Amino acid sequence: MTISKKVEAEVNRVPIGSTFTYQTLAVDFNEYAAAAKAIERLIKKKVIKRVSTGVFFKPKKTIFGELMPREDELLKNYLFEKNKRIAYITGLSLYNKLGLTTQVPSTIKIASRDKRIFASLGNLKGKPVKSYIDVSDKNYYVLEILDALKDFKQIPDMDKKSGVLLLTDKIKNWDDADKKIALKYVLKYPPRVRALYGAIVENVLTPEEVKSLQDSLNPLSQYEYNISEAILPNAKNWNIR
Repeated sequence: MTISKKVEAEVNRVPIGSTFTYQTLAVDFNEYAAAAKAIERLIKKKVIKRVSTGVFFKPKKTIFGELMPREDELLKNYLFEKNKRIAYITGLSLYNKLGLTTQVPSTIKIASRDKRIFASLGNLKGKPVKSYIDVSDKNYYVLEILDALKDFKQIPDMDKKSGVLLLTDKIKNWDDADKKIALKYVLKYPPRVRALYGAIVENVLTPEEVKSLQDSLNPLSQYEYNISEAILPNAKNWNIR
């Protein structure tokens, strides 16, 4: 099989709306020059489009035109390293996706424990922030919710009652393993996050778990969220005002 045919066959296997690189196509280093020519031909035929240098995607065609991939798909090659997740999207972009705000940021925050990740994909820009925990496919969605609790006071245009209900619902949908790692991870976050998390989950924790979380907080500290007990019934138990 020629390299051109090999590239076309590999591209055909790529799902519509997905991004890919030369590595995705299993192209050997000594085949890059021929593969690049094959890629250019596919671009001219409008089979694929270039996102940035070395990153391409198969556009999804609709009656309204071609759709760009989702942000997380565009940033996939930054969020994973050797098929292992090392980062996740956080900040306003995440909170918009969760339905906590309607605002869309001009720059996306990319959270990773040990790597500073910058991204530039056309108009899409990404900048690094440090995650509190090593990131994996098994925990990033828990870290997303803990980040939302961390930034709860700063999320623009958010109705606090709706925000509490939405995050509570997300947490309730976790399985027991997720709830256990969240209880462990939240101890790495600032005290205000532990207090808000405790107020949300108190009724589903064991007395021992409640005590361990409360023992991690200064009993004299107050956490200003401007949340009433009508919104969060357990607020006073956690010195939340």
